[in-house]
Amino acid sequence: MTVLETPQTRDGQSVAAIHDGLRTAILRGELNPGSSVSQASLIRTFGAGRTPLREALRLLQREGLVLAAPNQQLRIAPLTAQDFEELSIARLALEAVAIRITVPTLTSADIAALEGFMAQMDHYQRADDQPGLRGPHRAFHHRLIATAGPRVSAEIGELADHAERYRVRFSAAGRWEDRRAEHRAILDAAKVGDAEQAATHLAEHYVRTVALVFAGLDPDHDLGRLHVTLRAVAPGAIGVLRSDWADG
Repeated sequence: MTVLETPQTRDGQSVAAIHDGLRTAILRGELNPGSSVSQASLIRTFGAGRTPLREALRLLQREGLVLAAPNQQLRIAPLTAQDFEELSIARLALEAVAIRITVPTLTSADIAALEGFMAQMDHYQRADDQPGLRGPHRAFHHRLIATAGPRVSAEIGELADHAERYRVRFSAAGRWEDRRAEHRAILDAAKVGDAEQAATHLAEHYVRTVALVFAGLDPDHDLGRLHVTLRAVAPGAIGVLRSDWADG
């Protein structure tokens, strides 16, 4: 069942619980991007009181997942080419730096944990358990940027969540064999302490996802700004971009 089909909230429940339930529903696409929804319908669905619901919605508005609308209506943030490109630019810029900071600090225990996350991803993929796959996938990427600090890690995590809305909607996971090879390349570079190569492989991994999303979202979108970003933070990954996306 979906989050919306099994509401767990009751009147008086904490703002955090309502916020988490709504946020999950938005990120998983259970509340359609661009759709309008009334506070009254959310109260019925989540069994929430007006005051905690309004506070939860305020937090989601601050994050950019919910937009205010007249007459007690709210609008779920739409999926747009410009928004996804900006998410990709910010994520690439931050993670390319964060992985360079983190790789030289990785211990034997860190590498073992990363290998474990790879094995878990394989397991969930074989079981066709995409919700299960998200946990080790997220943990894998987090371990590779953690030394950059909690503020940077939190910002990267939020960007990853927002990008997931696009990946899920446009079925941009790609073939697991390809994705596994991309993760293996990142990890192999990290194992030998090659931060530059790890950053390049990470950027290539994300750019391939960007290509899959834009194939469904807006195939003709000009990704010149993404090209500039890659040239600055991971020039070795520029070749992954389609030639007609580059700005020369």
